Amino acid sequence: MPVRLIAAAIALFLAGCALADGAGENAQRRQAQDAAAPSGRSPIADVPLELRNGARVAAPSGWSIRREAAGFILAAPEGDSYVAILDGGGIGADAAVQTALGAYRPELALAAQGAARPQREGWDETRQYVIDAPAGGAHALRILALRKGQNWTVLIRDVSEIVAGRRDAQLEVIYNSLLPAGYARESFAGRTAQPLDETRIAALVEMIELARREYDIPGVALGLIQDGEIVFEGGFGVRELGAAESVDARTLFNIASNGKALTTLMLARLVDEGRFSWDTPVRQVWPEFQLGNRETTEQVLVRHLVCACTGLPRQDYEWLFEGDATYSTPASVMELLSRAEPTSAFGDTYQYSNLLAAAAGYFGGHALYPRRELGRAYDAAMQRLVFEPLGMSDTTADFGRAMAANHASGHGLDVDGRISVASQGFNYASISTRPSGNHWSNVSDMLRYVRMELARGVLPEGRRLISEANLLARYEPQVTEGLNEYYGMGLKVDRQWGVEVIHHGGSAAGYRSDMIWLPEHGVGAVILINSDTGSVLRAAFRRRLLELLFDGRETAIDMLTSYAPRLRAGAAEQRQSLGVPADADALAGLASRYRSAELGALEVRREDGRTFFDFGGWASEVASRRDGDSTTIFITISPSHDGLEFRSGEADGSRRLHLSDGERDYVFVEAP
Repeated sequence: MPVRLIAAAIALFLAGCALADGAGENAQRRQAQDAAAPSGRSPIADVPLELRNGARVAAPSGWSIRREAAGFILAAPEGDSYVAILDGGGIGADAAVQTALGAYRPELALAAQGAARPQREGWDETRQYVIDAPAGGAHALRILALRKGQNWTVLIRDVSEIVAGRRDAQLEVIYNSLLPAGYARESFAGRTAQPLDETRIAALVEMIELARREYDIPGVALGLIQDGEIVFEGGFGVRELGAAESVDARTLFNIASNGKALTTLMLARLVDEGRFSWDTPVRQVWPEFQLGNRETTEQVLVRHLVCACTGLPRQDYEWLFEGDATYSTPASVMELLSRAEPTSAFGDTYQYSNLLAAAAGYFGGHALYPRRELGRAYDAAMQRLVFEPLGMSDTTADFGRAMAANHASGHGLDVDGRISVASQGFNYASISTRPSGNHWSNVSDMLRYVRMELARGVLPEGRRLISEANLLARYEPQVTEGLNEYYGMGLKVDRQWGVEVIHHGGSAAGYRSDMIWLPEHGVGAVILINSDTGSVLRAAFRRRLLELLFDGRETAIDMLTSYAPRLRAGAAEQRQSLGVPADADALAGLASRYRSAELGALEVRREDGRTFFDFGGWASEVASRRDGDSTTIFITISPSHDGLEFRSGEADGSRRLHLSDGERDYVFVEAP
């Protein structure tokens, strides 16, 4: 899906310069990894480092380390992207950054003052800088200066777009592990969860209503469970902006990637039945399964279909651009997967692949119903093994059924920052990948699922749905996703606060969601949101729940409120650079039709003074932006379909549009 402004504001990462690894640091690294390897269920060990000013940071597994007098320079395995973490001394922020730049890349000079950012954990002051790449440079540098007392620590991020997308989780390890001298992160280890009584529930509701006001969220549904009992289920706000119908516990939302866990539950039940094991080679059961690389194909075990650890890139554009179910099918998804090649080694880094997760569901359906079409087999397997036994009677992947029922419309921001009803175009395109997440559900049904997880596979009437061993196998970390955060099989394992939190979020066009449970404390929650602007609420809600359960420091509300003005300011700044409607002279240079070998047809359509790029299954209005003296970029701006950038050009006598997903460049060529 397109990169959202909200995601960009939350994800501030930093990096450094290309230098070789020292033998002593390699030995230190191996010793640290060897010592940490046997510990519990964490398969990947990060290497702790300390600067001379006492600041601490972790180097991700697989990154090389060079020690400098002022700190460390970490190099990504690709060799063209770096993170420098340096002691900036006791001078001011600008001077500290310039000193760090001098140690890192002396040819660079600081041209502008840094922008103040909200205080980070343990730091007294934070400032952010961006330095454009010099002529011929690969990428801009993002710099963060952090002060504790009189001492400044400087992070310099010099990371290519490709590596940033590929190693986002490892960059998070660096960013989130940077703590000042003497600071200890809050831990809830050893504490007993408090009851979710009226006061604590009211505090959660208060935060939801605050988020609805701050982020223009039309509606939210919430469900809470503790010790096997539902303590709250209900809704806030409306199903659709401008309409009167209220959200309630039975209102359907698109739960997006929360469906991955439901798919892995189906697989786990088939493992229970002895149809295969987690370590069965996929081709042993499904000989037709194929990736673009034969060696990788033969390595893929059942667990690898849902571990986000195989090295396959997202490749989302290639199925999103196929359009709705008229064009995109399970068979076409598998054909796309047959051309997918890994960009990193098995287990090397967290790379999210919706295509591979979709294949997991189709694999399970095929194992149960080998003569049925892949989509029908999957739907039947989910109904028989998951939805019916759990009593999830409202949950469905049938869009027609969902739209005819009590459902929430999706919403997003328009180009002027106003909340608007969004098209379901991307979501229709995702029907073909529905095992990776495109179901409709409500908090009533989702709480049934969470209750079963907390009961370790036992249903309320006492019948066991699934063996405890295969249920919990899905929690086993397969790859690191951040600092003390891991990805299992369609589930995320979060230990950053000293207690184990199992969860998975969902992001569909116009919807955000999360399901959360604490296995050792008998607590679970489901939150469903009908707006793209719900991303910050989703993250803050998880933290707020822990604060209330364990009487923790109250930081979630500040997190929620501090981002809102920054997001509005960022949106306003971005709006100033856009031509809306798109520039007439630039539009005159467009062809009427284009075609990409990978992404299909693009029709340029004009309606009532606006210009749309139409891809068959979905369309979006476009704005324009000048890049330099001659190039025009056309940017999709329709709510929930915004952020795709098409760079205009010409080659071999034909007009072209170029679109990049970070890993590769797609070319639309003028068509007759």
